[in-house]
Amino acid sequence: MPSFDAVLAAYQGLPTRVHSLMLSTVSSEGSPHASYAPYVLDDNHWLYIFTSGLSAHTQNLQNTGLASVLLIEDEAEAAQVFARQRISYDCQAQLLPGGTADWEAVADRFEQRFGDIITMLRSLEDFQIFCLSPQGGRFVMGFGAAYAVDAQNLSQLVGPPQTGPDN
Repeated sequence: MPSFDAVLAAYQGLPTRVHSLMLSTVSSEGSPHASYAPYVLDDNHWLYIFTSGLSAHTQNLQNTGLASVLLIEDEAEAAQVFARQRISYDCQAQLLPGGTADWEAVADRFEQRFGDIITMLRSLEDFQIFCLSPQGGRFVMGFGAAYAVDAQNLSQLVGPPQTGPDN
């Protein structure tokens, strides 16, 4: 079993190694929807996604304000596909108003991370930025090594490893 410091370093490093998140939303009628979106992360560990207003997940986020997200280690990098490192967060979703300083700052972060495609997306009226603020979460390092994310400080984990059906 790796040291807690090694686990914490893996947790803090995973968001820099993956560029998109798996996104789970639900419609107003209760129909689930799975998707993905490229993201940027701020210093508070809030995630931002740049999505088309035409997509089902955008409509679901607008209607419910809820999402579950998964950041997961690439299969090609994983030592064992059954035990990929992953972070799951239960999030509140809030639309950033277009044309505001916050919207522009986040769009700039997208442009820094993803390049020229963002210039085009910024010009499309249906593209919107959502802030996904985690309310809680879990980091799975591997078999039998799941840690709660500290809801008061999302850059930290709560040890020791947890056991149960979600590991």
